Amino acid sequence: MIRVCLVDDQALVRSGLKALLGLLGGIDVVAEASDGDEALAVVASSKPDVLLLDVRMPKLNGVQVVEALAAQVILPPTLLLTTFEDDTALIQGVKAGARGYLLKGASPETLLEAIRAVAGGGSYLFAPLVSDIARAGIRKSNSWENDVPDLVEPLTERELEILRLMASGIGNREIAEALALREGTVKNHVSSIFSKMGVTDRTKAVLRAIAEGLV
Repeated sequence: MIRVCLVDDQALVRSGLKALLGLLGGIDVVAEASDGDEALAVVASSKPDVLLLDVRMPKLNGVQVVEALAAQVILPPTLLLTTFEDDTALIQGVKAGARGYLLKGASPETLLEAIRAVAGGGSYLFAPLVSDIARAGIRKSNSWENDVPDLVEPLTERELEILRLMASGIGNREIAEALALREGTVKNHVSSIFSKMGVTDRTKAVLRAIAEGLV
């Protein structure tokens, strides 16, 4: 059972998400909050497996909540709930430590897939939601990548294919199934991608790929 905390300032959205999650199975909503300040308290007390966090809220917005929880070292795997207008804030939230993001109104299947992905230690970064403005913002701010150099060598077609699947939030096993490869082969490709991109994890790889227009 995946324990989830819902944070959104709209009671109707929270109740709708709670009802939906109850129908999906395997998910238990253990806490709710209606603003950023309340979110800090309920996350600390409930210790959820996954935090579903609205970006725009009173008192503290979603990015500030992520930053505050990360500073306290109590940030659970977090999915930001956003709209298209929030793409820049969304990227800031991922830089601060969120594992990914979802559009409000995502299909139940997508919501479940994203929750399972981050609960399992992965990320859910759906690159097509990021506008050109947000891409430019990532290029201007390289704090997330610690001044990594240019690519050591270009990614192969297979590596680009795998990187694009990583950007959709799926793990190595699902990538292997999608491409009819062995999981070990996918792991080797992922390691090569990290090495060429000068990053150490999937989130940074996808962020850099978004910034450079690779996905």
